[in-house]
Amino acid sequence: MTLDWLDIITTVLGLLYIWLEYRAHIALWVVGIIMPALDIYLYYSHGLYGDAGMAVYYTLAAVYGLVAWRWKTKEAPSGAVGANVTSMPDRLYLPVAAFFFAAWGITYYILVTWTNSTVPVLDSFTNALSFVGLWALARKYIEQWFFWIVVDAVCCLLYVQKGIPFKAGLYGLYVVIAVMGYFKWKKMMKK
Repeated sequence: MTLDWLDIITTVLGLLYIWLEYRAHIALWVVGIIMPALDIYLYYSHGLYGDAGMAVYYTLAAVYGLVAWRWKTKEAPSGAVGANVTSMPDRLYLPVAAFFFAAWGITYYILVTWTNSTVPVLDSFTNALSFVGLWALARKYIEQWFFWIVVDAVCCLLYVQKGIPFKAGLYGLYVVIAVMGYFKWKKMMKK
């Protein structure tokens, strides 16, 4: 494979990203800008057009996350990693679910209409749920971990199927770390 180096580089960046996310460290957003920018080409070249488009969104969302966390954590005591981790308010579940299904449908339509995607259902599913996951992460909602567990498990299978082995391994590891991250953030909420 000619793109193994890019798969390896983005996998290493992904490990750094999830470690920083686990710690609720603001630097995750800097890595979150660089990694998806490289992923755009990686995914597109493997026919994962939804994921390539999602990588564009991830890059832009990381800029938003960096700004949101920087502004939101100003009030926190210096060095207070994980300050402001909260639960998503109940009133948001219905709008979030509606947004997810709309995003899934729209992304699916785009993939089947304008690309030759061989996995439009799952590719659009992970993209739609990732929109929700990144939004929840930027707001430091603990539920973001549940969204990522599902996204990461499905992506792991997709990347195995598409021949992107390092990224598949990374997403398998992401599932484990997302479970651990949930419990870590739960402890942070109690402090």
